[in-house]
Amino acid sequence: MLDSYAIIGNPVSHSKSPLIHTAFAQQTSQAMQYVALLAPLDGFQATVQDFRQRDGKGLNVTVPFKLEAYQLATRLTERASIAQAVNTLKFENGEILGDNTDGIGLVRDIECNLGIAIAGKRVLLMGAGGAAQGVILPLLQRQPALLAIANRTPEKAAALRKQFSTYGNIAAGDFMFFTDEHFDIIINATSASLHNTMPELHSSVFTHTLLAYDMMYQHEPTPFLKFARQHGAQQIADGIGMLVEQAAESFFLWREIRPQTESVIMMLKSKRH
Repeated sequence: MLDSYAIIGNPVSHSKSPLIHTAFAQQTSQAMQYVALLAPLDGFQATVQDFRQRDGKGLNVTVPFKLEAYQLATRLTERASIAQAVNTLKFENGEILGDNTDGIGLVRDIECNLGIAIAGKRVLLMGAGGAAQGVILPLLQRQPALLAIANRTPEKAAALRKQFSTYGNIAAGDFMFFTDEHFDIIINATSASLHNTMPELHSSVFTHTLLAYDMMYQHEPTPFLKFARQHGAQQIADGIGMLVEQAAESFFLWREIRPQTESVIMMLKSKRH
């Protein structure tokens, strides 16, 4: 019998996670299977319980269920507890352990794969939903000079600033609030790229940008990445590397073995062409 894992979301058919975890399982000789699980928007909890009853061992959680997963967990890792968002569930001994591997996935991709240190840099994080929430603490732990959070509704950004203010230097405002400032790293954690649009960000913020990073991934560069490249960003990257790195962290939580990521990132990139 193969141990059963899945990614749960809505929509979920586009997810690369089954490919990634199947590659990890082959690489590490783990007896497991991994599928995509579509949950109704009002049926997250019921879908999770059904999966558990069929002896499912763990789930990755994607939009729009990361906050619901946080509420469903009976035990939380420190980083999930602080983020108040969960992207990985592990079922064992009658417990539901909730973790958040998004932030460590993002940090590893930026620092290890893209070769840009976060320490001492000015970082702009766009968005204040579950995706942004999950990466704030790991970013602050790398000790940037500033982490600015920009959101369409500035109240949400301000709430996150308050939540994380003890961990580092944070600013918050709407997208146009930072028009006259420059940032070394700009990260898009909004869902705008899913709708092929981009947040209303002034072109001037990209003038001295080392890296523009979109946590979403598509076959072509997203509107955000195209805009960043046109207006001065030295390097652009989408979320493929982050996806593989956060998956590796989830895999480690479930199987207690750490897979190699480089070959899997290369495989996903090659499938685009």
